[in-house]
Amino acid sequence: MKLTRRALNRTLLHRQQLLERTTGSPSALVTRLVGLQAQESLPPYLSLAARLDDLDPLEVSQALAERRLVRIGCLRGTIHLVEPDDAVTLRPWTEPVREREMKASQVVRPALGLDRERFVAELGEVLADGPLGQPEICARLAQRHPDVPPTALGQLARVLAPLAQLPPRGCWKASGGVVYDYVDRWTGRPLAEPDVQEIVRRYLAAFGPASAADVTTWSGVTRLGPVVAAMDDLVRHTDESGRVLFDIPDGPLADEDAPAPVRLLGTYDNVWLSHAARDRVTEPEKRRAWMGVNGGVANVILVDGWLEGLWRIEDGRVSDVSLLRSLTAGERAGLDEEISRLETLLAR
Repeated sequence: MKLTRRALNRTLLHRQQLLERTTGSPSALVTRLVGLQAQESLPPYLSLAARLDDLDPLEVSQALAERRLVRIGCLRGTIHLVEPDDAVTLRPWTEPVREREMKASQVVRPALGLDRERFVAELGEVLADGPLGQPEICARLAQRHPDVPPTALGQLARVLAPLAQLPPRGCWKASGGVVYDYVDRWTGRPLAEPDVQEIVRRYLAAFGPASAADVTTWSGVTRLGPVVAAMDDLVRHTDESGRVLFDIPDGPLADEDAPAPVRLLGTYDNVWLSHAARDRVTEPEKRRAWMGVNGGVANVILVDGWLEGLWRIEDGRVSDVSLLRSLTAGERAGLDEEISRLETLLAR
């Protein structure tokens, strides 16, 4: 089937629960979406609030404390909020991403000459008695390698070892530095060999129809073309340029005329970083308004399914709303409603 760009937009929003909010637990939604970007603490809450009818942020905090949700570096080498089984699967699968990160990082560079096997063993000794904060990990490793900057040692540890960020990091309005523990020890689950085809199917269920290049953009893992091409159970669509897009057999396709309500999302929401062209929800010139030298400059406003504004948070309120086009009266009412709804959440 040939799918228009607008049909792909609506289908993505439908599968991401952004056409209509859903009920259920944050943990269940995180699992269905194969994680939420969580480099900072607040964005997962914004993502969940845009998708769930009545988000209780303390439910997320409780899930982190009870180890039903985990913060760990995996997809694209960035911190994600995932459920435990995904934490111990996605981390090994995305190992090549960290290899590239390690070679490119200016911070890690002074530590690259260290013997990896020995360093990993030393880190195990440092963490033998349980979780430690990042400064303490750096300091203890520096005792063993006094000629290497402690920050380089700490970053190398984060890249090489499957370390989860423990609560209170990521909990609602909680303070505290980064504390690490081995993800398998923290979750009580061993690191698992990834079923790559199943990961692809789950990606397509949440983001498809899509290409192998899209899966790579989402995950950071390369050489997925042969994997996807070999999956005979997938159906094939094409976009307006004739590019082949793969999908799960029962993947729902949304009507391109389906209404798309206003939604306030974080700077890096799932819909923003999961396709190679990154045009499922924005025009190139409007994306440039969001893009700064080092990444996104503000949170985003979707109107009728597309990036049409930017916003920030100041003193617990939605501020600096900058629209990229004039809104209709109905769209303006929808924006006001979403702002009120989010400010109620921020006040909790």
